[in-house]
Amino acid sequence: MTRILGGSDLAAAIRNDASVAAAALTEIGIRPKLAVVLATADESTAWYVRSIAGAARRTGIECDIVDLGPEATTEEIHAVLVELGHDPDVHGIILQTPLPDGTDLDLLREAINPGKDIDGTNPVSLGRLIAHLPAFAPATAQAVLALLDHHGIDLRGKTATVVGRSTVVGTPVAHLLVQRDATVTVCHRHTADLVAGTRSADIVVVAVGIPRLITAEHISDGAVVIDVGTTATDDGQLLGDVDADSVDGRAGALTPVPGGVGPVTTALLLNHTVDAASTQSAVRRAASLVGLQSSR
Repeated sequence: MTRILGGSDLAAAIRNDASVAAAALTEIGIRPKLAVVLATADESTAWYVRSIAGAARRTGIECDIVDLGPEATTEEIHAVLVELGHDPDVHGIILQTPLPDGTDLDLLREAINPGKDIDGTNPVSLGRLIAHLPAFAPATAQAVLALLDHHGIDLRGKTATVVGRSTVVGTPVAHLLVQRDATVTVCHRHTADLVAGTRSADIVVVAVGIPRLITAEHISDGAVVIDVGTTATDDGQLLGDVDADSVDGRAGALTPVPGGVGPVTTALLLNHTVDAASTQSAVRRAASLVGLQSSR
């Protein structure tokens, strides 16, 4: 039987840690605050953002949803991101996609203050992550590693294949796996033989947004499969990139969709917000002390 690697228990533990830390900060006058910027009429995205806001508030984190509407321009979104980056009361910023057609996503990601970039989308954050320097990893990528750790899956010396090379999941997941001493292959839309790329791997991480792309033929007996994909159907279902029925019994372990990577991702975003608030308050205190000393 394939073992199910659920994320609910881990997500609850992360949220609990964030709640305790948020309460400690609030006691000394620092209320962690998250700002989520969106510009879309997509209801599933709006629902996801509302769920983040609700989880944040239950954790003791203030959350502002900055809805710019589906007609927002690059310039309008950019101005808001810069303003939030300079707002001392805002500790974490998320730029929610999708964005309106024609907007410059790369430019907008660069506008996010790296110290408040809790989802690791600014190229500075990704560069620091790859260089093993302190930075917030993209939360979904970090959730993959957190789930593997939570379920006791050792990575050292294992072969891993990542299907997908986006800068928000595939690329950072690959680097995080390498940092944990796995040997990593990355497959993408131009990979000539996807089966050959995945079939020999001990661990397969799939993040492409193509429902049921991965079937039993792609998986070796006993492989651990992490399904990051979430595609909403017209009837309200959420489909992963892995055909769970097909790989059942062949895969040694599989994350469910929903209930696997998703809840851990949300919990990590909250944890990152609290960490950012703590770091920013420490920097301000240090700067204040320096200012006091220099004025004497």
